[in-house]
Amino acid sequence: MLGSSLPSTLFTFDSGTQSRLSPDLESNSSNSISFNAKRLFPAKNLAFIKWRTHSSARTPETVLSEEDMKKWEACRQVFSRFEFTKEEEDKILGKAFGLVHSPYWGEEREVAVPELENVNAVFDYLTGLGLSDDDLIKILKKFPEVVGCSLENELKMNIQILEKQWSIKGKSLKNLLLRNPKVLGYIIDCKGDCKALCTRCWVRF
Repeated sequence: MLGSSLPSTLFTFDSGTQSRLSPDLESNSSNSISFNAKRLFPAKNLAFIKWRTHSSARTPETVLSEEDMKKWEACRQVFSRFEFTKEEEDKILGKAFGLVHSPYWGEEREVAVPELENVNAVFDYLTGLGLSDDDLIKILKKFPEVVGCSLENELKMNIQILEKQWSIKGKSLKNLLLRNPKVLGYIIDCKGDCKALCTRCWVRF
């Protein structure tokens, strides 16, 4: 079960235990999603937590059931081939599925629990484009949200646009994705009439 309540910086579990989550993990690398209930922020970070709680940069309190936690952990395992740290894995999944704020999504991304089948499908598709694990690491660092993009309606559709409309294929396609992986998540072409979706618009291409 997944739900939201009043804004907070807490990541809350059904068992009643709590783990603190910084909405912006890049700004404070010591603050990460932790599934170990005993692992809370050290005392030296309490001032930071207090500031976050009362700042405008807040994320809604999110409740994950034990089943949701198992799904999250299973998706975490997919990243083991890339040798990311657990904190990096959590940041990628968090940004991809709305548990960590990402300017890329704006206000449109609803909090969701990642499904292993979908995450695997995204990686299988990207690998099928000729991208190596090293390539995927570079893409995930630049664009972690790709894991949360729709395979059919975004990734595949955008690759077709690049190949058919722009004749970008093979090595050229690979180089483009390494340079600008966000193209995989574009959903609109405003054609100069701004729709306020600049982070996901082909105008950036």
